[in-house]
Amino acid sequence: MLNKAEEIIEYCEKNDCHIYDLVLDYEMKVLKKSEEEIRSYIDEIISIMEGSATRYLEDQTETQYKMIDGFSKLTYAYAQNKEPIMGEFATKAMAMAFSTSEVNGSMGKIAAAPTAGSSGIMPAMLVSAKERYNFDQRTLQNGFLTSVGIGQVIGKYATFAGAEGGCQAECGSASAMAASALTEMLGGTPEQALTAASITLINVMGLVCDPIAGLVQYPCTFRNASGVINAFISTDLALAGVKSIVPFEEVVQAMKEVGDKMDVSLRETGLGGIAGTKTGQCIRKNFLNIKGE
Repeated sequence: MLNKAEEIIEYCEKNDCHIYDLVLDYEMKVLKKSEEEIRSYIDEIISIMEGSATRYLEDQTETQYKMIDGFSKLTYAYAQNKEPIMGEFATKAMAMAFSTSEVNGSMGKIAAAPTAGSSGIMPAMLVSAKERYNFDQRTLQNGFLTSVGIGQVIGKYATFAGAEGGCQAECGSASAMAASALTEMLGGTPEQALTAASITLINVMGLVCDPIAGLVQYPCTFRNASGVINAFISTDLALAGVKSIVPFEEVVQAMKEVGDKMDVSLRETGLGGIAGTKTGQCIRKNFLNIKGE
């Protein structure tokens, strides 16, 4: 698999192919499986994503600490019955991101894309885009494969772990993957897909990872909701012809550099940021059954 934006763009132009073709060819060689087998497996993942993105749109969640219960249901109802500032489509997408976060928080089945803490972004994008544009399964598969290619570049030059790079590495990466997938599904070029991915990471550069009590629930769920919107706006900008003057792999390298410079309290330890607030620390002490602090 090629790892630099310029190489990917040049190869795709020369061979009249897409990023998903590169990924598919690579996966077939590494996994020693046929295209049909790989696409079938992707369908299974997409099915899990569809289930988690819609599970709590109309049902109430029940998690142990009730930090995020009902966010999806409330947002979905608001999208349908009010006049959301961003419109029904975007607001429903946020509700879908909340839904997967709530499934994760209640120990349900999710597909980490790329992590559990950021697992609401890809499903929300896929399901909302499928409903709006009536994408067929092949288009969804190709979008998903494109997101895998973006993820492979991130994995080479940086990290997906909030404990290493902050939430920019989790929700930022998920948003970049989602933006590239959506750009592909809407007919964008490989260059535009890479541009969309670059913009999403630039938008959240330096985002810390500060889950209360170390649980990937609060404020993580808000970053899943905003993450899918980040993917939408980045896709729009790329399709409009806006360019990112810094190549995608360099943006990823910058993300890693920023993550390396973050204080340990801001990297998933549950000690700083929102987790470090008075309320956050009270919840942490209750969760860990700490007395006398």
